[in-house]
Amino acid sequence: MKDYKTSNLRNVALVGHGGSGKTTIAEAMLFNTGVLDRFGKVEDGTTVTDFDPEEIKRKISISAATAPCEWKEQRINVIDTPGYFDFVGEVVASLKVADSVVIPVDSVGGVEVGAEKAWDYVDENGKSCLFFVNKMDRENANFSKVLEQLREVFGNKIVPFVLPIGAEASFKGVVDLIDQKAKIRDGNKTVESDVPADMKDAVEEYRSMIIESAAQTDEELMEKYFGGEELTKEEIIKGLRLGVISGDVVPVLCGAANKNTGIDVLMDMVLNYLPSPADKPAVEAQNTKTNQKVKVAADAGAAFSAQIYKTIADPFVGKISMFKVMSGTMKTDMEVYNANKEKKEKLSNLFLLRGKKQVIMEKLVAGEIAAVAKLQFSTTGDTLCDASNPVVFDPIKFPAPSIALSIEPKSKGDEDKIGNGLHRLVEEDPTLKVEKNVETKQTLISGMGEQHLEVTTKKLHNKFGVEVVLHDPKIPFRETIKKSAKAEGKHKKQSGGHGQYGHVWVEFEPILDGSAEFEFVDKIVGGVVPRQYIPAVEKGLRDCIEEGVLAGFPVVNLRCILYDGSFHPVDSAEMPFKIAAALAYKKGMAAANPVLLEPIYQVEVVVPDEYMGDIIGDLNKKRGRILGMEPMGKLQKVSAEAPLAEMFKYATDLRSMTQARGSFSMSFSRYEEVPAQHAQKIIDAANAGKEKE
Repeated sequence: MKDYKTSNLRNVALVGHGGSGKTTIAEAMLFNTGVLDRFGKVEDGTTVTDFDPEEIKRKISISAATAPCEWKEQRINVIDTPGYFDFVGEVVASLKVADSVVIPVDSVGGVEVGAEKAWDYVDENGKSCLFFVNKMDRENANFSKVLEQLREVFGNKIVPFVLPIGAEASFKGVVDLIDQKAKIRDGNKTVESDVPADMKDAVEEYRSMIIESAAQTDEELMEKYFGGEELTKEEIIKGLRLGVISGDVVPVLCGAANKNTGIDVLMDMVLNYLPSPADKPAVEAQNTKTNQKVKVAADAGAAFSAQIYKTIADPFVGKISMFKVMSGTMKTDMEVYNANKEKKEKLSNLFLLRGKKQVIMEKLVAGEIAAVAKLQFSTTGDTLCDASNPVVFDPIKFPAPSIALSIEPKSKGDEDKIGNGLHRLVEEDPTLKVEKNVETKQTLISGMGEQHLEVTTKKLHNKFGVEVVLHDPKIPFRETIKKSAKAEGKHKKQSGGHGQYGHVWVEFEPILDGSAEFEFVDKIVGGVVPRQYIPAVEKGLRDCIEEGVLAGFPVVNLRCILYDGSFHPVDSAEMPFKIAAALAYKKGMAAANPVLLEPIYQVEVVVPDEYMGDIIGDLNKKRGRILGMEPMGKLQKVSAEAPLAEMFKYATDLRSMTQARGSFSMSFSRYEEVPAQHAQKIIDAANAGKEKE
């Protein structure tokens, strides 16, 4: 591919609701630029950016994929992102490197939650954006209705740049309101003609809206406009471009990506109005030598720096690191410095990724999005730079996982394979977390939703040849006692020669103030249990509290008071006293009203106002306690406490209750007694599990 100047690059992410047509738009752009001679379809599994076996099978995007193409002597680096919220990490990473965003909206469904989320990302990240009302050829397609809805939800900065010619089956093109030309799709080309007579009034009305938006972006233009002078086409384009780059103007286009209608107009708009990397303000970084904040501009002549935004675990090629050149120029075989890891890396082949196809590049300038294979130390978020000018860019802030399940191999002996595969997948996807729970001995995998975890297991199988099953995690219950009880433990064994003798009386009582999990008190007087055996009694009790008498869960909030006993001058030793302590433990705990405790979590749920009733009702059903509510802008925050046992699938429940508009976070609070009706089921299940073992 040709080399381009930074000002001739456009890095555009397609972000929006699942099924709004992002992948088809990317495919049409590739087709229009001559990269493809055949227009692939999502339904047939033949598109460039959905190439993973799981994407083809499910007919959805799972990973963000790049699709660089050349249009009118400029390069557009398109990033096709997933629309399903389980794969939001891919969107977050892509927005780190995209300079602008195209949000497709369904011409029938209108503004769905995915478009709202995309807008929030645009807003948070200060990106320029435009809306593309897609599927205008569908039955009940209604551009005016969707435009009205966009303005209602996102405000008056929403401005139509085109109007559709026809709708549903008769949709054939658009009128460009700036050029005042009809652009009609005829076979594989777009033909320009005059505005249809029946549309002239509407074109005039909307064009005046555009001119007003253009005038408001520049004082000179505003004076001219309000002075009654006509703005030239060049002045309108200049004003609109300023407005789009600053975010004060958000264009709305329309088309039908599957028919390739309106896509070339979209591509022209991307070049004419969306920013190049050179138009974006300098990015803040930290110089690791001086510890000073510095500004890094997308200038090909400056010192080299790049940030890795995505890692791909390829079983054949090895690790592929995708990055954006933030400043300077990058060349094949160059040695670079990883400022995060403080290590040098040697670059082998540099390439653009178009779907899974590699396009080899010798040189990359500031603003380019590309990839390199087999970096030794570098991971997602790391900064590569010139060793003489070491800088670190802010890390990518990925959302925290919201669901955890336990993972185990289908076949015994695959544990190592799982470990290796998961390590590679976590490197590829920072929204995945893997941890070994020491207490339950389970490997837990956490992600953004059930579908996310399911896809991860399929990747383990497809990429690393290991089959796994997912289960609900075991809950780390605890046991304690509610009253005091005294118990005797006597171990006496005679078998010729030295016998064994240990004898203790222990009082078991609850520690009600929670000041300690376990406390041993020595109240022996008169040497009835000799000093040297008292540590053995304590050790025996400490070993015992690992397993409670109800269901074998660890015991907490327990005080053990050794107050009496006896010994044998010949047969007593440490071991008999340890056994005697264990015997006293079993009797004493059983008599002290043992109960089951469960982990209670602090839960914070943030939702739009209209879902508050459903959320509170659902939390009550989950044995939750509502602690309070407070407004957060347009949203409401509900604070509550709920047992972990009821919250495993809350990510899925919340998503279905709020159409994915809600979010939540959870953190451990304390242990609390399990209600009697639930406790017996847990005890029975735990004891049944032990019998199986």
